[in-house]
Parts: sequence; structure tokens; C-alpha cells
Amino acid sequence: MRTFTTTTLIAALAALPAAAHADEAGDADSIIVTASRSEQKLSEAGQSVTVIDSMLIEQRQTVSVAELLRTTPGVTIARNGGPGGFTGVFIRGAQSEQTVALIDGVKINDPSSPGGGFNFADLLTDGVERIEILRGPQSVLWGSQAIGGVVNLITRAPTETPQLSATGEYGRYGTGHLTANASGTAGPVALSAGAGYLTTNGISAFARGPERDGYDLFGAHAKAVITLDERLSIDLRGLYTRSKVDLDGFAPPTFAFGDTSEYSRQEQIVGYAGINAGLFDGRLNNRLAIAYTLIDRDSYDRALTPRKTLAGRGRNLRYEYQGVAEIADWANGTFGAEHEKQSYRTFDSFSGRQKRRANTDSAYADIHLKPAAGLSMGAGIRHDDHSGFGGATTMSADTAYSPNGGATLIRASYGEGFKAPSLYQLYGDFGNPALVPEKARGFDAGITQQLLDGAIEASATWFTRKVRNQIDFDLSTFAYGNLAAVRARGVELGLKLRPAEGFTVDANYTYTKAVNRQRSDPNFGKDLARRPRNSVNVSADYAWPFGLKTGATITHLSRSYNDAGNFTRIDGYALVDVRLAYPVTDRIELFGRVENLFDQRYQTATDYGQPGRAATAGVRLRY
Repeated sequence: MRTFTTTTLIAALAALPAAAHADEAGDADSIIVTASRSEQKLSEAGQSVTVIDSMLIEQRQTVSVAELLRTTPGVTIARNGGPGGFTGVFIRGAQSEQTVALIDGVKINDPSSPGGGFNFADLLTDGVERIEILRGPQSVLWGSQAIGGVVNLITRAPTETPQLSATGEYGRYGTGHLTANASGTAGPVALSAGAGYLTTNGISAFARGPERDGYDLFGAHAKAVITLDERLSIDLRGLYTRSKVDLDGFAPPTFAFGDTSEYSRQEQIVGYAGINAGLFDGRLNNRLAIAYTLIDRDSYDRALTPRKTLAGRGRNLRYEYQGVAEIADWANGTFGAEHEKQSYRTFDSFSGRQKRRANTDSAYADIHLKPAAGLSMGAGIRHDDHSGFGGATTMSADTAYSPNGGATLIRASYGEGFKAPSLYQLYGDFGNPALVPEKARGFDAGITQQLLDGAIEASATWFTRKVRNQIDFDLSTFAYGNLAAVRARGVELGLKLRPAEGFTVDANYTYTKAVNRQRSDPNFGKDLARRPRNSVNVSADYAWPFGLKTGATITHLSRSYNDAGNFTRIDGYALVDVRLAYPVTDRIELFGRVENLFDQRYQTATDYGQPGRAATAGVRLRY
């Protein structure tokens, strides 16, 4: 089957406007915003944070955000088939629904999905300037679902001078990808806007199927900053994406998984409007904002009449205030309040239409101190009041210490997380209004050591997390229940080498043991589904003196299991990607890559195929 599908994520704004000014000068001095919801040096954060900057995004040539994330410590993904198939992101062995996804600080998780999580399939790197991955329970600042961690996509900020850029590429499977971006400032208004389109004939989602399941995604975004005076500004941002993907499913009369004529359409809207005001000579910065997200999904089967089999619409409307106060030269605090209205509407051919909603009121505070040279300490608390289940309180603490100006950095953090039951789990066909939140406690500690003036950087982090009241489907009652307990432990090792000018090597290894700890469960002691224990990523890049840039990435994951009982094994695999780029002029660059160089046949979910070897060539223009 030949079907076109298009997608591009070009993101909507920063709910954290300071993120636009992140300093890329060096790793230790990079400014991050996700760990504390305000500007903070990476070297002063006690939490485990990985930063992917714009240079690395362009260098890797990776189109999918999820595929870029899986090369970072502690992160794995599972995708149902090729591009466009449902894509879950697992951080340190947590469920994909326990990952918070943000675009410029705006939460984009889907209230209409069964677990309330987010499908990363339609997130592309187009328009993304920076990605921050925050690992471990982080609910104090980011609320419900931040049990595994947080992924924050920070989009391109408007530029002072007019800039235009465009890319075009084409490769195997009939895959074409076009993007265009424009940016500039006129008087008090700074504007950045862009659009993109991706289409591919795809592969069969069913691993042994002969047909191709296409994918298609279009996206557009705009971001405006209006400066009223030195201490007062307005932010307006918007994002729109529309996608279509062909699916495989379970057709009668056998209801065995195989090629079918099903497909799904999705639209996503993200909107943000905020006013920023500085008081007391900038020692108190205030932000008052409204954020809106909508995800509208429809599924169809051409073999049925009527064709529509499923529909889901999830909305989030959030009002928020955040203040950042400089209490003293050695102390600052972040505090805020939020009111969120969450709703969903669903339709399926079995139960018809359903409509539910819930409200959450939240307040949080976080303080960071620098009581001595090289020492940073933080602590926070949050309370959420949910209209369905009541209240949840979470706390956190972290510290970072460097005795020698950053050459050695010791970190430790404690965090609590919770996940509110989704609207579907509370009120859907198999819902249970008596559900309580999932709760987690996590701790990690690590050290980073630089040698030879930063030419060598080695790091090691140990982590542990316990989750109780995890929500699963109860086969004895045919309803959701707080049935599970989970423990995850592991280590993350990293190595960065800069042996010569223009030559870089980045490597990481993660061991994660995520197991069922519910003693009443027959699966007690078994690995959680789709959680490989070992993952290795190695990337090497070299910029030649005459302008050519070459690189390669190796990704290896060990075996895992597709089910909670560990009956169906998913074999381990290794992937090799190679790439090159050459600047023809200051404004024109040619690039190309080969993904899955050795044509590895692998799966991340049983019976769902993944693309084989694929070569791509493209051109990048800048004006």
C-alpha cells in the first residue's frame, strides 16, 4: 500500500522565556531551566540532567526526537512499527506514561489516552534548539506523571537580525522532508516562525507483512515576544501539527495480528500567552500565563462500515503564576500556583460516546542556596488538589559540590513523584473512581571528573526508585486498580573525549533493573515489559580541516520481554548510523547519512517491524 503522511514538530514557545538565552559556551557552565524552572548553571544542579544542544541536533541529522533521546543515558524507546507508529519513551525503567513531555515548559501529555501519557511519534527535531532530559522523580516542579523524568523541548528563539533557513532531504522508503524557518526583530516585536512537512511510504507495521504503512505529517509554529519596556514583556506562541499514519491490527475472523487497512489521523494544537514583569530592580521576576493544548485523534478501518472505529479528544487548559526571587546573592527561590482544567471525549464502536473532566489546583516552592564556594543546595515542596481523588504532597532535595572549580563535580538528589489516575482510568469503560495516585520516591548520586583541561570527562551515577499504587488492569474485576509495586535500580556511566581539535567521542552505558515488587502478583520479581537491562551508545565525529564533517553512532540494547510474565522475548540488537556534511559555501551545506548501516532486523515491540538500511541525502540553506 502506498500512502503519504506528513509531520513536523516545530515547536511552540517557551513557557520559560529565559531558556532562549541559554549559554552554550561549555557543558559545566551551560544554563538549564528544567531542573529548577528558572535559569541555573548545569554545574549547580544536583539532579541528573542531559542537554542536547542545537549543534548536536544538526550534527546527528536525526529527524525523530525519540530516536535522538534513545542515545542519551537512561532512556529507551518502544515503537509500534516504522515512522508514525505509537512511540513510548521510558526513563530509568519507568512507564512511558510516567514521563512528562514539555514544549518550552508547556505540558503536552494527552488526557484522552488510556494512561494519560504522550505519543512521541509526531515530535520531530525541526525548530528545536535544545532538549533537556531530567531523570528521576520530579513532581515538585512538574506535577503529575513526573515519576520517570521530564523531557523539555526548547524551540528556537527570535533573532535580532533577519534570518532565513531551509532544509530538504530525500531517502529510502520514499521519505521526503522539507523545513523552512524565518526570524527577526522589528521595533518592540521579535518573531520566529516556521513550517515543515514529512512524508514516507514507510514499512509494514506488521513485521512479516508485505504492504507498506505510510506516514504523513505537517506542522507550523510561530513565536512572538513583545517588549513593552525594560521589565515588561508579552509572549505569544502557537504550534499546529497534523498527521496521518497507516496501521496494522487484529482483523476477523482470526483476530491475529497482521496487515489491515486501518489508519489514524491526529491533530495537535499548543497555545501559550504570558506576561512577564520584573520588580525591585529585577530581583523578583513574575510570569502570569495561560496555556492550552488539544490532541484530537481518529482511527478508521476501510474494511468496515462506518469506517470510524475510535475517536479521542484531550484538552488541557492551564492558568499559572510563577515567581523567581533573588533573596540574596547566595539564595534564590522559585514559587508558583497553577489551576488546570483537563477534559476528554471519546467514541468507540463498542461503548459509544463518553465525556469527562477533572480540575487540579497546585502550589509549589523551591529554594536554592549557595552557602559556600562550589556548593549548591536545593529543596522543594508541592501540593496538588485533584477534584477526583483529593490531594498529593511531594518533596525534593538536591546538592552539588565542586572542590576545584568544576574539574570534579559531586551530585546527589532525592525526589518524589506522583501520577494522578487518568480520566479514562477513573471514568472509562473499565474505570474505577476509587483509584488513588501512583507514588514514587527516588534517589541518585553521581560524580563527574574532568582531566587534561576538559579533554577527558568521565561520569558515573547510581540511581534507585520505588513506585507504589501503580495502576494496572485487574483481570479479576475487569477494572483498573492500584495493583502494582515497582523497583528500579541502576547505574549510568559516561565518557567524553576530545583527543584532538575537531574530534569528539561521546559514550554512555546504562544498566537498569526494573522489576515487579508486588508480592501478591504472580509476576513478582520479573522484569517490566520492554525494559532492556543494558544499553550502550557511542558516537564519534570529526571535522576535517577542509570543511568535511563525518560521524558515526553505535546503539546497542540487550534483550527484553514483551509481556509482564516474561514469556515473549525481544532479542537485543545493535544499530550503526553514519553521516557526513560538507559546506559548499557559507550559506549552502550538503549532507547525507545512512541509518541502520548493516540492515539489522530488530523489534522494540513484538511483531512490529522496524526500518532496514536507509540512505538519505539533503541540502541546508541559510540566509
